[in-house]
Amino acid sequence: MRSVTYSMGVSLDGYIVGPDGGFDWTAPEDDVFRFWIEQIRGVGVHLLGRRLYETMLYWETADQDPSIDEDTREWIALWNPLPKVVFSTTLTSVQGNARLASGGVAEEIERLRAEPGEGDIAIGGATLAAEVAEAGLIDEYQIMVYPVLVGGGIPFFARLERQVDLELVETRTFNSRVVHLRYRVVR
Repeated sequence: MRSVTYSMGVSLDGYIVGPDGGFDWTAPEDDVFRFWIEQIRGVGVHLLGRRLYETMLYWETADQDPSIDEDTREWIALWNPLPKVVFSTTLTSVQGNARLASGGVAEEIERLRAEPGEGDIAIGGATLAAEVAEAGLIDEYQIMVYPVLVGGGIPFFARLERQVDLELVETRTFNSRVVHLRYRVVR
């Protein structure tokens, strides 16, 4: 069965964006960007909330910039053809290899798990991930912790009213002082 993985960059105090909505502190250094490129290779479909989808639209046309480097071209070559499912109550259409979800996220995950396919089901966006976590459908949390305190904003973890036990699977510290933590949910 395909794993459901929630993975995003986060400040040390637990936020994916700061109080002003900014996340410029997550701009990856070369070693972190290479890591993300390798991670996306293991993804079969990416589920996104509206805000993250709109942020990631940049990549749909980024390859038109002649000054981008080879790593960026490689990311684009992997990201753009990747199937994406967007959850939004305000969007009426999406671009690229994306489709709007027709139902709830739990139903979509169960449908995707039942279909033949390879690669993880990746979750992007804290609001969407909170709904998936509440349904108990996240199998792994992959957290890229940046050495910054932003003081507020949108938290990586939603407030759950229950305990979720985790097993540390992997850690990695990058030259840029960013730390990757990978936890598997204990069932």
